Amino acid sequence: MEAPAFKKKQTILIVDDSAMNRALLADMIGDEYEILEAENGLRAIGQMQALGTGISLVLLDIVMPEMDGFDVLAVMNRHGWIKDIPVIMVSSESASTYIERAYELGVTDFISRPFDANIVRRRVLNTTMLYAKQKALIGMVADQIYEREKGNSLMVAILSHIVEFRNGESGLHVLHVGAMTELLLNHIIQKTDRYQIAPSDVSLISMASSLHDIGKISIPDEVLNKPGRLTDEEFEMMKQHTVIGSNMLEDLPTHGDEPLVRMAYQITRWHHERYDGRGYPDGLVGDDIPIAAQVVALADVYDALTSKRVYKDAYSHETAIQMIMDGECGAFNPFLLECLAEVADDVQEELKVASFSDHTDREIGKIVDKVVRPDATSSRTLELLDYERMKYRFFASMSNEIQYEFTLDPPMLTVSDWGKSQLDLDEIILDPLNDERLRSAFGGEILDATVEALHATTPENPVVEHDLQVMVNGEPRWFRSTSRAIWSDDEEPVYHGSIGKLVDITESHERLIDLQYKASHDALTGLLNHASARQAIIDRMEVSPEGNFVFMILDLDFFKEANDTRGHQFGDEVLRHFSRRLLASVRDRDIVARVGGDEFLICLVDCHTEPEPLVERVFRSITGEYEGFELSVSVGVACTVGGEYGYDELFRNADAALYDMKRGGRGGYVFSDMTTLEDGKSVLSAIDGSEPDEKE
Repeated sequence: MEAPAFKKKQTILIVDDSAMNRALLADMIGDEYEILEAENGLRAIGQMQALGTGISLVLLDIVMPEMDGFDVLAVMNRHGWIKDIPVIMVSSESASTYIERAYELGVTDFISRPFDANIVRRRVLNTTMLYAKQKALIGMVADQIYEREKGNSLMVAILSHIVEFRNGESGLHVLHVGAMTELLLNHIIQKTDRYQIAPSDVSLISMASSLHDIGKISIPDEVLNKPGRLTDEEFEMMKQHTVIGSNMLEDLPTHGDEPLVRMAYQITRWHHERYDGRGYPDGLVGDDIPIAAQVVALADVYDALTSKRVYKDAYSHETAIQMIMDGECGAFNPFLLECLAEVADDVQEELKVASFSDHTDREIGKIVDKVVRPDATSSRTLELLDYERMKYRFFASMSNEIQYEFTLDPPMLTVSDWGKSQLDLDEIILDPLNDERLRSAFGGEILDATVEALHATTPENPVVEHDLQVMVNGEPRWFRSTSRAIWSDDEEPVYHGSIGKLVDITESHERLIDLQYKASHDALTGLLNHASARQAIIDRMEVSPEGNFVFMILDLDFFKEANDTRGHQFGDEVLRHFSRRLLASVRDRDIVARVGGDEFLICLVDCHTEPEPLVERVFRSITGEYEGFELSVSVGVACTVGGEYGYDELFRNADAALYDMKRGGRGGYVFSDMTTLEDGKSVLSAIDGSEPDEKE
């Protein structure tokens, strides 16, 4: 009998600005799911962008800062995420208008507060099961469609990024123009059928927009990247990129009649025409200019204005929109200007999302194995294979990725041109596993582990993917490694080697770390938030089940007076100052968190002495004054000995002790005897979600 396979937990994203609400929902759902949290809509979008369908369900609040729940749903709809990621709206807003709007935007269910744990668990289970079955069916169809479409999208992406690289730009221009083109086209379809744009045309036009500047590949560098104003002669030369690009597409020996090529021709040639006839190269007027070229022209101008160039600084979104509307950037179709004004509030958000796109990378990784797969059935097959290898090497030479081929017999590693220059390696490395420079760049253990993982693959599951740190020109950089083991077609397959690539993800890795930090820390003080502190303390207790822990809940007395008399900015400074004092009063291994407005938590870990002197020392170090404001602190303390009590008991008893301290006079500390807990008495409204019994 085979051993049962371990089922990976489904991931649920809880989006709510209240840490307490997130904790309540997480507790209701239980341990069957992997829980992610986001405190506002913008961070939720970042999570969805990073993980995609790795998220099985979103529990979404309505009222949140930065981006509310309806805004999140709008973004999910624009990008089609709502079809793959189910959303259950959870909110105290129970008005019928809210519920109707939520369902119109595609939510699967709506749960009103107060939450019933059984109802929440059942609806979560039903929704995740339904979508899991749906994804399986969709995946089968998507695989077939992808095989048909990947060639066009891959080639377009590669060629457009070649132009961006020559133009000294980040590559985001192509992504931004495509995203804004799609946004405008979808809005046009909603408003009118005048231009006869079918929904299926939107992706075609957006893809073709990536080639709008392909003709710049022939413009001299000194003109293309000139920091100052172009001379008349240089400007005439620059204008030729529209003609050069369209001629390149028109002269294609094959595929010239493909819809993508025809659309790219229109956009490439006429995206600098103007509605009043004063554009170039052909001086077209009004709707003689194809609508696709008009839309791309508008998107191109907006992104040029809002992006930093060698010859100018970036304008703000608001300034760019106003300049376009005022006619400072040429004449545009009045109807398109009307559409731009109506979607202006969505533009920045769309471009943020587009900036995270890595579809091209994934597509290249998926196509590599087909390009270089060995197949020695005939001389004709070998000729075709050599031809494909030639194309692969050509595109690899212009791709900013570390690409490689490894053969087991003989043991040899071939590295792409860009990769060898970045890593200071030879193009061909014999006996690579023992090469000192290679092992130094990647780390010997990581290299050995990768080889071991590739050997452990099967012909059915040949891909190994992981993130690693690589030294590039003496600087540590993060890369995503995707490798594919090459197996023979024999009845008993034999491992021959591997192919793969490493994509620099340093920026996205740092972005993810930043998001994770912000999700686990209080934005004002930089201390851990309540949920993260709770988990950290539980983890420490599991590591030291017999350890002694001292649990302190602290409340700043009369803090409201700081806000009322000297303003909220001063109040914030008081909180930051007090947080610094807390950190300075404990050891590095101890845990400090902000759990409410003016409430804090300290957990002294693995204490081997009597607790009262420790608490006395901490208390004396944090009291005093800050710029004339007295730092009076009330503290409730609970202790555990030999693992007798867990986190929840410690918290409740420290909370009850704090309540007694506040009721008895403030400005001191009191120990709980762990036996006299008075139910329902709490000072910490921000934790339990209720009104406090006593509060300044």
